[in-house]
Amino acid sequence: MNFNYSKPSDKGSLILTDFNCASFEKRLGIGEYYKIIWAKDNDLKLTIDSCSIHLKKNHVLFCTPFNIIFIEPYLKGAISIIFNREFYCIRDHDHEVSCNGFLFLGSSTPAMVELTPKEQDSFELLFRFFEEEFETKDHIQGEMLMVLLKRLLIKSVRLLKSTIVDPALEKPKMDIIRQYNLLVEAHYKEKHKVTDYAKLLNKSPKTLSNLFTKFNNKTPLQVINQRIVLEAKKLLISSEKTIKEIAYELGFIEASHFSKFFKTQEGISPTCFKKKILNIY
Repeated sequence: MNFNYSKPSDKGSLILTDFNCASFEKRLGIGEYYKIIWAKDNDLKLTIDSCSIHLKKNHVLFCTPFNIIFIEPYLKGAISIIFNREFYCIRDHDHEVSCNGFLFLGSSTPAMVELTPKEQDSFELLFRFFEEEFETKDHIQGEMLMVLLKRLLIKSVRLLKSTIVDPALEKPKMDIIRQYNLLVEAHYKEKHKVTDYAKLLNKSPKTLSNLFTKFNNKTPLQVINQRIVLEAKKLLISSEKTIKEIAYELGFIEASHFSKFFKTQEGISPTCFKKKILNIY
């Protein structure tokens, strides 16, 4: 199964696929896509940002355009919705679904939730609606698909909120966490300290640390460091830039500082990481 809706006027694209095809473009799209992957029938093995991911049956994974993902051809047991910013921009429509900085861009580590039997039925029905709408070719097809996508995103946000360490965390505090995540996304190349973001939010670093402990046990500094590493991996894998050029782009004065930082985070130097990835692919 592989359905693809595209709107030539703005290059918007939405894909529904079970990955049962060889073409990389059909499996993941070419370009910057958000990906919602459901391990519907069995456990799945994926590679995301050069790391092996074991996605258990009835777990759903949410990847941003920044996550580098590899899925084997003819993968069995998965179903996915893939869309680009031109089809639905989560930043511009954040007031509708409230997933920016939470479901997506809330961390460099892809968000993941487990579906209960009731939620499995709900997702099954929603994906069936997607399939029916892809088969209906008329002038409002795009609008109908967008409505279904919004519903999927809202349901997913609710599911992810249920996994928070402190489910009673009030919305204003949740909004601070979302704002922090979005600020990191905007400034991680030049701002590497929690104090930088605390000032922007008019909060103390301790306040941010306490909020993140209630959210997902990840520290604010880990959010910054993981985002820098994610971009570093992307540049190492997909660009011809030298270590020195990458270090400078990511806000490090010296290449040696960047190499030390990367090895501390990943346990391997940037050079060895690149060689390892090139040998795999």
